[in-house]
Amino acid sequence: MQERRLYPLGPVKLQASLHETIWGGQRLAALAGKELPAGTRIGEAWETALDSMIVTAPHAGVTLEQLVADYGVALLGTQAVAVYGTRFPLLAKFIDAHDWLSVQAHPDDTYAAAHEGGKLGKTETWYILAAEPGAQIVYGLARQTTREEVCAAITAQALEPLLRSVEAHAGDVIFVPAGTVHAIGAGVTLYELQEYSDVTYRLYDYGRLQANGQPRELHIERALDVIRYTPAPLARVTPMALPAPGGSVGAERKVLVACRYFVLEELRLAERESMWREPALPSSCRILTSLSGAVEISAEGYAPVRLALGETALLPANLPAGVRIASLDGAARLVRAYVPEPDDAGLRLWLSAHDGVFSAD
Repeated sequence: MQERRLYPLGPVKLQASLHETIWGGQRLAALAGKELPAGTRIGEAWETALDSMIVTAPHAGVTLEQLVADYGVALLGTQAVAVYGTRFPLLAKFIDAHDWLSVQAHPDDTYAAAHEGGKLGKTETWYILAAEPGAQIVYGLARQTTREEVCAAITAQALEPLLRSVEAHAGDVIFVPAGTVHAIGAGVTLYELQEYSDVTYRLYDYGRLQANGQPRELHIERALDVIRYTPAPLARVTPMALPAPGGSVGAERKVLVACRYFVLEELRLAERESMWREPALPSSCRILTSLSGAVEISAEGYAPVRLALGETALLPANLPAGVRIASLDGAARLVRAYVPEPDDAGLRLWLSAHDGVFSAD
């Protein structure tokens, strides 16, 4: 079998994979620029799925999974490999909740490793892009309770009084550590960043049925093993301003959420020809997704990569400093995600502002 040729690795653009769900809708067309099949209920667009295809030369047609296998630490970064091993670390998604998602919880890494065949747990964060008037999320439990009380409420189809409901608004940033009971409510569209894990424990689904007349599978015992029975801390977290790197023009930067698993930042470019100067970051690859406007990513020696609304690019860890992200048509807004080193400035700043609020970060 002929060995595939490996090319120098610069910025790459990804094709998201669309996922139909019983609770999805059609809002990702307008809010995330996705081409949705007519009549479908698309709940999620996975921006960094392992089966996502690269759409930029010279790697066009290669999956993200294959890119990881080919380039390893040069793509992923030293700290990403230290935390996650040689697998792609983070899954970025757009989520459109036309109806309520199930009430669920995720295990931490230790529980998932022991009970899910060595898989990762899942800590995640949400950046709410749009919310209909009165839309809500579930975030944690409303009061101190017990495993037995929660189990009895599930059996009686009466869990709602034990759940903490919070009204959702565009711009809210929600940090969801492993073990937090949560649900995204009808009318909410958001960007989610999470550990790359598929371990979700549904503990309640409102008694609804699938198209085949059967209820969806629940995972009550394991959910009861991992959820936190103490009242949840405040759902919304405080973004923190950080200076843009030297050489940037008209660029603003905020740390939305930071923990050992990821940092999620928002970048704003004020007007046409504003520019973010990306620093070298050999410790981690970076995920860049456009939330509004259009940008061009330029790295010396590589063809420019353009992102429009809802499109995502990946910057390999091996890129040197000097990558430029420039607005094309006016103001632009992006999110930027990476795996931080322990002394990362954004991580230290965000944790100092939220000290003692979250017990797992």
